Formats: sequence, structure tokens, C-alpha cells
Amino acid sequence: MSVQIDALDRKILQALQADAGQSLDEIAKKVGSSKTPVWTRIKKMREAGIIGQQTVLLDAEALGLEACFFVLIRTSEHEAEWQQKFLATLQARPEVMEAHRLAGDIDYILKVRVANARAYDVFYQALISEVRIYNVTALLSMEQIKSTTMLPI
Repeated sequence: MSVQIDALDRKILQALQADAGQSLDEIAKKVGSSKTPVWTRIKKMREAGIIGQQTVLLDAEALGLEACFFVLIRTSEHEAEWQQKFLATLQARPEVMEAHRLAGDIDYILKVRVANARAYDVFYQALISEVRIYNVTALLSMEQIKSTTMLPI
């Protein structure tokens, strides 16, 4: 379903991205509208798939997941069967926060959150035992400079 969004929809989306837990009254006040039209627009955008799952953001370091690795993967395997197995492996690993298939010299990049280097090695050993990978390079993030879930709308 294709839906057109206008300036008010964008304001509503910005308010929701900032804090999806706020009340309809709070959102309506921020965007200069009343509660019913805001609710109707949110409902329309959910039905259209513009608004997806609502969740809560957790502090990884506060939960003991202090190490963030970016894992660069090159493979010589490009068959559909290998790709399906690789995807299933990534989906089953909770440490994998993001996975992207790339254009260029690197085939995939993963964002992996673990407690420490030893935990990363456990992840790495499990990964290579499940799927054949030509080359893996792990880069440890020394400092997170920016992280956001907010789209620039």
C-alpha cells in the first residue's frame, strides 16, 4: 500500500522517533494538532508499513556487552544455497545486531555486540563452523561517536 505523507505526518513521525512512549496528547501538542487526527494518521502509517515494530532501546554497556565489532566478510561462495545457510546462521546469532550485503571488495559487514574479545572469538568460531567463509576481518570499535535510530525525515 502506497501512502502519501505530508508535513504533519513528518512531524508526528519525528515525535515518535524521539520517544514512541509518549501519549497521543503529548504528540498532538508537539505537532500542533488534536488527538484524534494524530491517532488516525498514526494508524494509517502503521497500516501502510511506514511505522513498524515499537521497541525499547537498551544500553549495551550497562548490560555487559562492552565490545562492538564490525566484521568484514569475503566469500568465494555465491550460490543460493550458501546464501540461505549464511542468512539463517546470522538470524540465529543474537550477537549480530546488523548485517549488510555490500558492493565492492567486501561481501558482507556485520555489527556484532559481545562482552569482550573472548566472547567475540566464541562467536567467530561458531560462525566459521557453520558456513564456509573465505576471509574474515574483525574491527573493534574503540568509541561510539554517534548512534541513532532516527531517520532524517
